[in-house]
Amino acid sequence: MKILMFGWEFPPHITGGLGTASYGLVKGLIKNSVDVTFVVPKAYGDEDKDIRLVNASDIVLNIFDKQFEKYQKHLSYIEINSKLVPYQTPEQYFDLINQEEGGRKETVKNIYSEKYEFSGKYGSNIMEEVRRYAMLAQEIAKSTEFDIIHAHDWLAYEAGIQAKKYSNVPLVVHMHATEYDRSGENINKVVYDIEKRGMDAADMVVAVSNLTRNIVINKYGINPDKVVVLHNAVEPINKMSFAGEKKTVKEKIVTFLGRITFQKGPEYFVEAAYKVLQRDDNVRFVMAGSGDMLNKTIKRVAELGIANRFHFTGFLRGEDVDRMFALSDVYVMPSVSEPFGISPLEAMRSNVPVIISKQSGVSEILNFALKADFWDIDAMADYIYGLLQYDGISKMFKEHGKTEVDSLKWENAAKKLIGFYESLL
Repeated sequence: MKILMFGWEFPPHITGGLGTASYGLVKGLIKNSVDVTFVVPKAYGDEDKDIRLVNASDIVLNIFDKQFEKYQKHLSYIEINSKLVPYQTPEQYFDLINQEEGGRKETVKNIYSEKYEFSGKYGSNIMEEVRRYAMLAQEIAKSTEFDIIHAHDWLAYEAGIQAKKYSNVPLVVHMHATEYDRSGENINKVVYDIEKRGMDAADMVVAVSNLTRNIVINKYGINPDKVVVLHNAVEPINKMSFAGEKKTVKEKIVTFLGRITFQKGPEYFVEAAYKVLQRDDNVRFVMAGSGDMLNKTIKRVAELGIANRFHFTGFLRGEDVDRMFALSDVYVMPSVSEPFGISPLEAMRSNVPVIISKQSGVSEILNFALKADFWDIDAMADYIYGLLQYDGISKMFKEHGKTEVDSLKWENAAKKLIGFYESLL
């Protein structure tokens, strides 16, 4: 079986969980003897050499090819000043560059060029890159043999649609996070329309949780018969190199790791921390991440008078994440709306007990994690305090949690995905 897969980012150049999930799934498919060609807008050359990557920035487009004329006629995009992160960003990052009071302008662009160097980022020309990526998908489809097209998240949906039009093979779109997860009810219509168009065109929609599946069906009107659930997994990594990591502080450490944005619930972490510190000041809290709520969060920490017990590390990736978990005594994910949430799995594989919100997809598959509503800061504080004070409880969640998460392998998720592929073929 041969899969042509479109994504937007790939390790080690990632901004969030989208790249991590894509990488894990590709490796799982390869272990199950599936041939995968993974396309990214921009490859850097330091990616995993065992993965067949196609760098869209290297593709030459024949601008005189008749098949592009129809696509070009209907092509326009809205310029947006944005740092969109598809898997994790909750806040409305979209500010239309040409927006005026009482309305907005659409800028129509001619995107024909022989070659286009993608940034591979989430900057102000994101919609232009999405459209160009879609056009190049047809060129890639012409030179690649495949049985299934698989597109990850809305940034790659247009590419998947165009590849399907050229090849007429089944299209699978993977919904890692909806616009409702990122923005609540105040959605950006441009992104919503792309998401809906991709799911309407797809032969199958893969949702990362039942929570996401319900949103896809109820908010986008997608036929339930073609929406399936594939929970994420975690890549097994040898943690021995960090096992002896020494703390430079004597206090226990409680960690929040994720974008400091509305979706991730950083304000609830701060309020719960304040309640814990009223009962035990021998604790330090770490917020590892960045986002539009960072300054507001720092200000709130100062207002509560707990700044001497808080550390803000900025965005962490790779070994720095593993090292942070090695130093942590408790990990907390208080997300307001989390399609899945890979970070608790990463914490558990490092023998860290976790507290997660009930409003997360990962809560559907974990038994040995403490769960609370994101807004219930009293319950969250009680859980943190209990794990820090009672070694027996902490040890139980560490041991059973590690065993549980070790069974959640990408190759097992890939086997389930292969079954979905086969049903389409």
